[in-house]
Amino acid sequence: QVQLVESGGGSVQAGGSLRLSCTASGYTESPYCMGWFRQAPGKGREGVARITNLGTRGYADSAKGRFTISQDNAKNTLYLQMNSLKPEDTAMYYCAASSGQICGLNNNLFNYWGQGTQVTVSS
Repeated sequence: QVQLVESGGGSVQAGGSLRLSCTASGYTESPYCMGWFRQAPGKGREGVARITNLGTRGYADSAKGRFTISQDNAKNTLYLQMNSLKPEDTAMYYCAASSGQICGLNNNLFNYWGQGTQVTVSS
C-alpha cells in the first residue's frame, strides 16, 4: 500500500522560507510523476509544482521564482523549498503521486495523496 507522509509545515512571517518534505513508501514501482498541491480554507485544491522521475519540473504561476520542487530518489523523498512566502500561500499542502504517464498540475492525474501539512504565513 502506497503511503505519502508530509512534514515541514509551520508558521512563518511574510518573506520567510519553509521546506516541505514528503516521504513515500509502499511502491512496487517508482511513480512517473509527483507533485505538491495546496488548499486554502474555502477554496479548491490547486497544483503548485510537479516533477517527473526524469527530473522535469513544472510550476503554477503563483510558485514560479519562489518555490523549487526536488526529489531524492535514494531516500524516496520529495521536497518543496518555499522562499519569499506571502500570506496568500497559507494553506494545507499535500504531496501526491501518479501512477499514470501524464504529469501535470491537475488533481485528477494523481491517485495517491498524503494527509497534508499546514503552512501559515502571517503579514
